[in-house]
Amino acid sequence: MSETNGRTVAGGGVGRGWRKFLSRRVQVAMDVCAIAAAFSLAYVFRFDFAIPPSYVHGLLVQLPWVIVIQVACLVAFGIYNLIWRYVGLAELRRFVAASVAGAVPLLLGRLAFPDVLADFRVPVSITLMTAAFGFGGVLGLRVLRRIVYERFERESTARDRRRQVRKPVLLVGAGRAGVLAVREIFGRGDVDIEVKGFVDDDTEKVGSVIGDVRVLGTAEEIPRLVRELGIDHVVITIAKGSRADILRIVEICDRVPVKVRIVPGLYDILQGRVATNPIRDVEIEDLLGREPVKLDAEALQGFLGGKTVMVTGAGGSIGSELARQAARYDPGRLLLVERSEPFLFQVEQEMKRHFPATEVVPLIADVGDEDRMRQVFVKYRPEVVLHAAAHKHVPMMEGNPCEAVKNNVLGTRLLGQVAAEAEVETFVLISTDKAVNPSSVMGASKRVAELVVQTLEEKHETKFVAVRFGNVLGSTGSVIPIFKEQIRRGGPVTVTHPRMTRYFMTIPEAAQLVLQAGAIGEGGEIFILDMGDPVRIIDVARDMIRLSGLRPDEDVEIQITGLRPGEKLFEELATTDDRVEKTRHPKIFVGKIPRMTPAHVEAGVEALVAAARRGDGDEVRRAFRELVPEAKLGPGNGGKPEPDTDELPPEVVEAARAGAGEGAKVIPLRKGHRGKQAGAK
Repeated sequence: MSETNGRTVAGGGVGRGWRKFLSRRVQVAMDVCAIAAAFSLAYVFRFDFAIPPSYVHGLLVQLPWVIVIQVACLVAFGIYNLIWRYVGLAELRRFVAASVAGAVPLLLGRLAFPDVLADFRVPVSITLMTAAFGFGGVLGLRVLRRIVYERFERESTARDRRRQVRKPVLLVGAGRAGVLAVREIFGRGDVDIEVKGFVDDDTEKVGSVIGDVRVLGTAEEIPRLVRELGIDHVVITIAKGSRADILRIVEICDRVPVKVRIVPGLYDILQGRVATNPIRDVEIEDLLGREPVKLDAEALQGFLGGKTVMVTGAGGSIGSELARQAARYDPGRLLLVERSEPFLFQVEQEMKRHFPATEVVPLIADVGDEDRMRQVFVKYRPEVVLHAAAHKHVPMMEGNPCEAVKNNVLGTRLLGQVAAEAEVETFVLISTDKAVNPSSVMGASKRVAELVVQTLEEKHETKFVAVRFGNVLGSTGSVIPIFKEQIRRGGPVTVTHPRMTRYFMTIPEAAQLVLQAGAIGEGGEIFILDMGDPVRIIDVARDMIRLSGLRPDEDVEIQITGLRPGEKLFEELATTDDRVEKTRHPKIFVGKIPRMTPAHVEAGVEALVAAARRGDGDEVRRAFRELVPEAKLGPGNGGKPEPDTDELPPEVVEAARAGAGEGAKVIPLRKGHRGKQAGAK
């Protein structure tokens, strides 16, 4: 909210009055008065409060020129473009520079032309005093105006706040972000909180007052302060808090019954993930601590700008985010391909709302429908294809292997062939870490899809690339929303294995890096994204329970259910035989993965497609093993027999007790008892 647009909470009359008072014309008029007063005072002080009559004429002649020069310097240095409510030391340096610059012409005129235009020559001492007095006067007016404005603002806000029942809060982090948070809280009438104090690990700040709020202690003292002050909420106001910092604070707060919240960062605001309330709940994304992606905007603009871009699977979590990110680079047309009507309608409305200048074309279509795909390519002539349409649920594909082949393999091949024939510039396949040494039908199908696009790249001018990444936070069917729902119901939270780990990244981060990989790809590459460090799923479960204001194993039970069909304990981004090389982007690598001959790939794909069309799941698995020798697929159910005993295998029980902690419960997985288990996607 700008300084001059008035305050809603302050009332329309007050807002209009202050807008008039703070208008630019009024500011200039006040500055003219301040400069005139400063120049006159300089003469008064120069002559000990008795200006000789002979100098009065010079003062009157010189004054208009001094005013013009000083105001021109204020304009030149952008002083009138500043919003003084938010001015800091950097802006004050600009103000000092403007004041000095205003004195330079007068000094040069005096020193260089001592005998020319005597009436216009300002004495050096008066010039220097004018600069000093003018700086103080013009700056002082703005400071006074800011003080008065904020007083009115606070009084108005206080009236609104007195009508509310406010929650006592403690702020963690007495830095720049903390000060800004205090200003925002005190300046808003719709924030129902009362700041009791700061805590900060910088012991030199303890006892000091920052933004009218006292620093009461360090983070370790939070439990004591919560009990003594009756704190309901602890708000993290650390500008660049790492995962370790935030997790430590959450763990400290876990000792007392208090809700932990956080002030969103700039990246959250830019991504549109922050509502009008300046404070939000701590999310699991905060604990993962991924840094915002730095993108080559120029390369992406050249890759997408002005072009017709097609996104398949546009209604899904990855596909919709790809559409959002692509729209930021001004494509000429954005084709949203999706076979689910409700999902397509939802993303279409969102895109039109947020990107009204972009031509958005919703297309209900199945990538496995050759006739429909050819119609789309002939009519719209896409230049870039982002292929995200796929079946991705691991256990579900174990029970439906033929559908995995039809969608993930046959659909990719058909779409790639049509794209190549239409002379598409770039085709980007969204792949997965589950394609590495695949233990599931889904993973094997995505590995074959990679082989398909590499084979197509060898035969056509279109650049075909694939991008591998791991789990994305909050994607449909992934572990995070399942945990949230289980916690909401009061538990239990189900984890398949205590030692299971996964790589995680946010959906926007994954989409951004996919686009960046597409922009730098030359054709045939399998790009691998930097996923950071792997995270134990059981640790994610515990953190999410804590973030909900509950205690793991006490308020919400954690149950170990055993691995589901096709699941791995650990995910990989490349095999031990693959070489991984850097690209010019620090978070994107290219895998030097041995290729297969096109004839071998085509023969293997034909065998897969034939088995899938016959509905022969066992033959599909056999064909996968023939084409992808590293695949570890067994007959039916991922090689895992349906449990028919009341107890899990002893090794699972032992691992669970060793890795899950005392509070975790190991439950039997009975026949027909599936429920909604959460391992990882």
